[in-house]
Amino acid sequence: MGILNVTPDSFSDGGRYDGPESALRRAREMQGAGADFIDVGAESTRPGAEEVSEEIEWERLEPVLDALSGQLEVPISVDTYKPGVAEKALGAGASIANDIFGFQKDSKMAEVVASSGAGVVLMHNSRGEEIEGDLIAAVLRFFEESLVVAADAGILPERIVLDPGIGFGKTVAQNLELIRRLGDLRELGFPLLLGASRKSVIGKTLNLPVEQRLEGTLATTVAGVAGGVDVVRVHDIGPNLKAARMADAIYRHE
Repeated sequence: MGILNVTPDSFSDGGRYDGPESALRRAREMQGAGADFIDVGAESTRPGAEEVSEEIEWERLEPVLDALSGQLEVPISVDTYKPGVAEKALGAGASIANDIFGFQKDSKMAEVVASSGAGVVLMHNSRGEEIEGDLIAAVLRFFEESLVVAADAGILPERIVLDPGIGFGKTVAQNLELIRRLGDLRELGFPLLLGASRKSVIGKTLNLPVEQRLEGTLATTVAGVAGGVDVVRVHDIGPNLKAARMADAIYRHE
């Protein structure tokens, strides 16, 4: 999954692809490099980022989705937790909703996804609360709650992917543990997505700025494949695709 931020303030590439032409060019680059999905986000979710209104988020998204519509051969995902934005985006060419709150900030998101027939990524998010005790147990409990909301809305299980939410309300140690124990999350029977690309867990572990975190990201991709993830959400498609394919050959050759 290729990351396409159309925001002025994302932690890694804010302001670089926030126009329709630059966004389309970047999406085509990622598709050409082997991306299977393009995930478009119009609100930064980095720590400390200011929440934007539904109107501003859609104002950023609409021209980009118009530019991408019909121009790509891969599905478009919209990274939003707002039902109004999701509904408009899914009607404008996106076919997947990526909800960083896993339907637990606004349950209307589930209704929007159900009525559109879209796929959905449900991410774990502690919403700023410290996670105490068994980390994996806490993540599993969260997912179970999200899955109940999804089932109640009528969303078919085969349309759901789970994301453990690296960097969202977790310490560096917890992020590393989560990557190390990804296999434990497979007991729910859903595909897993890992989004660790260029994140602070890499920067803090290796003491590196954002622009020097490629090798660290590649390590998380290999660890993710070894742990059983099915999708990696990354900025640098080509190198990560090679790393994922090699890890597949080693760990999941069957």
